[in-house]
Amino acid sequence: MVNPRESILRASTLLQMRRPADAERELRGVLALRPEHFTAHALLGLALVHQGRSAEAVSAAQEAVRLAPDQSYPHYIAGQVHLRTGRPDLAVAAVRVSLSHNPEDAAAWELLARAHLRLGEYRQVAEAARRGLAIDPQVSDLVSLLAMAHVKLGETQPARAAAEQAVRLDPESSTAHLVYGHAALAAGDARTAAGAFREVLRLDPGFDPARDLLVTALKLRNPLNRFLSRLRGFRVGWRALFLLPAVPPLIIVFVLVAVVHWAAWVAESATVLRLARARATRLLFEGAEARAAMAGCALLVAGVVVLALGIALGQEALGTAGVAVMALVTAVQEAAHTGSARGRRVLYGWTGLLGVATAVSAIMGWPAVGLLAVYAGLGTIWVAAGVRRLWSKSEMYG
Repeated sequence: MVNPRESILRASTLLQMRRPADAERELRGVLALRPEHFTAHALLGLALVHQGRSAEAVSAAQEAVRLAPDQSYPHYIAGQVHLRTGRPDLAVAAVRVSLSHNPEDAAAWELLARAHLRLGEYRQVAEAARRGLAIDPQVSDLVSLLAMAHVKLGETQPARAAAEQAVRLDPESSTAHLVYGHAALAAGDARTAAGAFREVLRLDPGFDPARDLLVTALKLRNPLNRFLSRLRGFRVGWRALFLLPAVPPLIIVFVLVAVVHWAAWVAESATVLRLARARATRLLFEGAEARAAMAGCALLVAGVVVLALGIALGQEALGTAGVAVMALVTAVQEAAHTGSARGRRVLYGWTGLLGVATAVSAIMGWPAVGLLAVYAGLGTIWVAAGVRRLWSKSEMYG
């Protein structure tokens, strides 16, 4: 005989143990006997969403709300389901209804903060986190959310103080260490950030975003890379090209921006290659990033050799081709650091065309073609910006 109370407790435990399929079986048994059990419907929504069955999960959560519209719990669970199915706007609405029934629920304030964070509403994140902490000041995740809101708002000192408090409250929380790393990065402390992200990976080895953040922090420990990365953040928009006929000296700005970006990509290639060869960090660099770094360093060396050969032989076209080969570092790195798969293919194709043009200029003795390849290679930063914008929109809308 199924005991609904015991089955609900078992299902809750199974969900905490990340066994949603087993939890679903328990809950189905309860609902077979008591189809109006709103708690079973609510928990079933969680069990289904953890299995990737979004539509069924939303349906179960909505049924729980229909059965008990005056209870806070079904609305709270509906908020969790909506957040996990990628609808933070609906999650905010559901949690606000839950809080209207029970404003002293710290867990609901935490969920509200998470939903606002997903929406990029950082002031609301901070407000929700503070409301939850007023109820229970010992919740590490609420302090972490407050710290993350400060980071996103550019409030460096409050972010770091809150992140340190989150770690003190729960030293075994991967979320607390992750936010501490973010706060340290925002403060320019790459060494501390790297230590925090390493701790996240110790606590949760499968959390890939922490790996990427650790790589970023390791790179930024290099002072030259740090300086050039700040400079690389300065870009001149492509629309400024229309100003060139009216303000010809503006070409100097474009050239300087392109050269700074090229120098930053060279530094990036050297740093990643060094980390990829170091015993302590080599496992972090086994994919495309390491290959792009190796290609960048190889292009730099090859370009210098070809340039020196052109100077020694007095062949202008060969020397120009050497500079064009070095300029390909920008093209390769911009392609490798493009998130869209289609965008990467386009930029790698562009890089291949530049390589062919460079080779033709050297073989045929056409320095003008080589010079155009130099300009096009360095100018890939604007080509890549356009490609990313185009393909990010096309992939977003499907």
